[in-house]
Amino acid sequence: DKNMEIRDYELSEKEWELAQQLCDVLKILKDATLFFSRSTPNLATVIPAMDMIDRKLTTDSITRTYEPAIRASLGLAKKTLNRYYSMTDWSEVYRIAMVLHPRHKLSYFKEAQWGAQWIQAA
Repeated sequence: DKNMEIRDYELSEKEWELAQQLCDVLKILKDATLFFSRSTPNLATVIPAMDMIDRKLTTDSITRTYEPAIRASLGLAKKTLNRYYSMTDWSEVYRIAMVLHPRHKLSYFKEAQWGAQWIQAA
């Protein structure tokens, strides 16, 4: 019976729950992708976006409502994000763009609680 063969591939309730959790935690990345795709992004939006994603990944990775596999994946995603984030240190252009941006200037770094040494370097 072909129905029985198809049923072999049906997701269990647990697998549906994992799929839903995965959709929930990936939403921040989808939103960021759509934000940067709909217009011409500028460097002054990159740092705040990465900070927002980092905070969300941090929060979700310790939230007990998510399955351990999801939390572990979020930890790996955060590690990957931080690897790319650290690359912004290689170029002064990101900091210059933030400092020269009329909305940010040095206030962004202070509000984001960057260390005094980082702000001075900016």
